[in-house]
Amino acid sequence: MFLTIIANWVIAPPLMTLLANLLLNDPMHKAGVILLGMSPCTAMVMWWMMLAKGDLAQGLVNTTVNALLMIVLYAPQSAFYLGVSGIPVPWDLIALSVIVFIAFPVSSGALSRKVLIGRKGQEWFSKTYLGIVRKVSIVALLITLIVMFSFQGKIILSDPLLVAYLAAPNLLHYVTMIAITYSISWLSNWDYPTSIDATIIGSSSHFEVAIAVATTLYGIDSGAALATVIGPLMEVPLMLSLVRFGLKTNRFFPRNMRAR
Repeated sequence: MFLTIIANWVIAPPLMTLLANLLLNDPMHKAGVILLGMSPCTAMVMWWMMLAKGDLAQGLVNTTVNALLMIVLYAPQSAFYLGVSGIPVPWDLIALSVIVFIAFPVSSGALSRKVLIGRKGQEWFSKTYLGIVRKVSIVALLITLIVMFSFQGKIILSDPLLVAYLAAPNLLHYVTMIAITYSISWLSNWDYPTSIDATIIGSSSHFEVAIAVATTLYGIDSGAALATVIGPLMEVPLMLSLVRFGLKTNRFFPRNMRAR
């Protein structure tokens, strides 16, 4: 838990800000990349951990804590790192974005669970309600991506060098965070499920939130929105590669077998 919190909120934001300022020139491109670095994933990581045979119970607790920390830390950290990069920060819009895209979904999920289980029971909630919500969430995510790609797809298809340019800081960020978290987990002599959980949570990003916030702050056809759209193009294959890498190297955990 401590490692993932440090990785997501102490190391990742300044690292992505540094990479954005070193590798990119356009302020809006920098803004989109920085917003990606500010948002630790609290959704798709569960799928990556399941595929990598991680500890799902631990992963659920860690992502829940990250979701709560996002409500408190996302706005001030985003404003700070955008500000030091010389990018204008509309405080009212970023605060509204946190409420709409982070606080409201988290509180709605907690409230609906408490109310519906009390009225309908655990079985109905798990089998009926969650089944419907999962379908709705998938459709909502697909609609978001379709809308974003409809606005940015022409640029992506016509200018692959720009895609590579925007992907560079993302790739370096993912690789660095994976190397840090996986190495620390191995040196700490943790078992594989714990180690792969820490690595996945500590290196992935919540690109849905980053896309939504960038769109709200700077517009759907902005360079910031384009930079955040590159997020899922990078993260999905990278996380699948990390899953494969984890399954290939799980025999090396824990480092000192005799200690177990």
